[in-house]
Amino acid sequence: MKILQLFWLHRRLLWATALNDIRAKSRGTIIGMGWSIIYPLIFLSLYAVVYILILRIKLQLFTPFEYVLLIFSGLIPFLGFSEALSTGVGSVISNRGLIKNTLFPIELIPVKAVLASSVTMMVGLVTLLAILFLRGHFHLTQLMIPIIIILQLIFTIGIVWLLSALNVFFQDLGQLIGIIVLFLMLVSPIAYTLDMVPESLLPLMYPNPLFYMIMLYRGSIIVNEIPWDLFFMFSIISATTFAVGYYVFSRLKPLFADYV
Repeated sequence: MKILQLFWLHRRLLWATALNDIRAKSRGTIIGMGWSIIYPLIFLSLYAVVYILILRIKLQLFTPFEYVLLIFSGLIPFLGFSEALSTGVGSVISNRGLIKNTLFPIELIPVKAVLASSVTMMVGLVTLLAILFLRGHFHLTQLMIPIIIILQLIFTIGIVWLLSALNVFFQDLGQLIGIIVLFLMLVSPIAYTLDMVPESLLPLMYPNPLFYMIMLYRGSIIVNEIPWDLFFMFSIISATTFAVGYYVFSRLKPLFADYV
């Protein structure tokens, strides 16, 4: 409850600083905010080329174009998570000036990094839904998307709180994020369905929190079926990660000034 009160009390400051970070990313570029659309499309194109043109993967229930949309439904939230993770881990160190600023609570530094990094995901989801609506694919399950987005933000903020706090003392952690993101991309069900996973390897999917997140997006956007068991599990994972991340961050924050 304490952190929720902090969010509400500083909501305008948090929103303003997040917008400033968003503008800073596109400042000095020719395309500007257009990268929010181009970036996920590039990744989608790469996945489509590899899995459809090179590996020639075909699914009985989906046409090649529908398979691309299936990939997109998992790729978009993954890109949002990976961008928030890459940016958020070093957020405390990169905002040294705010650590001793009594007007801006230090707990909100990773939060604003997560919010600013979610723009690409939001634009990608709107684009995907627009394509589906134009094709006449509207499902009531798509109304669950805002709830899933909130769960993802809660989970991501918790992870970023934890890793950004540890990165202050072990800055090698920031160098490992690229490898971690690449590993998560390979083991997460972005371009394949559960039917494509050997039954012997299926238990290895469950320790990965992104498995639940991606399956929820896919079920609500494309498949028209919410896997409620995965929904409740991801809700528990998100709440637990949020609580643990905040606890660790709040306990370590008095030491930050001595290390940055």
